[in-house]
Amino acid sequence: MSVYLKNFLRFCLIIMIQVLILNKITLRWWSAPAGFPVFIPYVYPLIILLLPFETPVWLLLLLGFFTGLTVDTFMNTAGIHACATVFIAYLRTNVLNALLPKNLTEYYRQSPSVKNMGWMPFLVYSGFLIVLHHAVFFTIELWNVSNIGYLLLKIIASGVTSLLFIITYLLLFTKQTKLRG
Repeated sequence: MSVYLKNFLRFCLIIMIQVLILNKITLRWWSAPAGFPVFIPYVYPLIILLLPFETPVWLLLLLGFFTGLTVDTFMNTAGIHACATVFIAYLRTNVLNALLPKNLTEYYRQSPSVKNMGWMPFLVYSGFLIVLHHAVFFTIELWNVSNIGYLLLKIIASGVTSLLFIITYLLLFTKQTKLRG
């Protein structure tokens, strides 16, 4: 299957999961104590995270904007998702360079995955960028850092939940491989 077709189908599947399923559910952690934030898990940043290693930054930025704008359209969030997704698209190459032992050009026609990176490096990579995505998103959404505890709680709870949904997606929709450190 062509890499373009594969990524287009992944885009469609993840956007459908986000828009048709995850946007319809709201979650609270620990049986909703008073003042605890309600949040929606976001898996759509996975579209940017799973693009091939050799994807140029300008294309990552363009695809990040388009992906975020697509989610913004369905959620009526006026560009907040686009901003957060462009931010992680910009940082993606630097994070991968910091985590991987070889230069990204040596991973020709490969994508970041558990198979190519191992579980721990992939979880660090995706977890770091998901938390940054959520930090940008919720900071813009709340537009207020006077209650920093609430903001941090929302970022962490949403980030952990989103990462759990991403792991579930990977287990369901990728070929099983041997576990690597």
